[in-house]
Amino acid sequence: MSLSRKRKKELRKLQDQATTLWESQQVLLGQAGNVAREAGRQLGNYKREQVVPTVQHTYEKYAAPYVDQSVQTSKKVYNDKIVPAVGAVIGSALSVWDAANEKRENLAAGRAFGSLDLASLQKKAEKYGKQASKHLAVSTAPARKGIGAGGVIAILLGVAAAAGVLYASWQTLRADDELWVADDPLRAPDA
Repeated sequence: MSLSRKRKKELRKLQDQATTLWESQQVLLGQAGNVAREAGRQLGNYKREQVVPTVQHTYEKYAAPYVDQSVQTSKKVYNDKIVPAVGAVIGSALSVWDAANEKRENLAAGRAFGSLDLASLQKKAEKYGKQASKHLAVSTAPARKGIGAGGVIAILLGVAAAAGVLYASWQTLRADDELWVADDPLRAPDA
């Protein structure tokens, strides 16, 4: 069955319109890719100029005082309550150890059961306790200015997330010319 001239002419006209539409879509997708790249660049600038300073200021204004206060409180509790108690326990244990060693030496020397010198044992316990407390105490170094390891990690994670979003949007909006197999890249497929 053959087509009439009129139908052939209408089909050629329709094919020309489809080709024109295809070419305009290719141009439009190219422009959309350019807009997406520029939007990503502008988003990076906005993040660097607006978001990061705002987040840093908000952290310093609201969270940093509480974090610093909690760190100072925990250091104070640790240094004032826990370290002396642990130091006393360690000092007492070492004092008992010394007393046992001293008693063992007396027995080995044949001096049998002599009296214990409690004052010297108490002094040794205090001495050992102070030494243990010094080793266990947390130093209260002056507060540092600037960004710490947590801040660096947060910034790196933010940059990685932004890069992932930009890559996903680029993959979504890019022209998939290599995925399309056509004889003429700007010519619409035949109907």
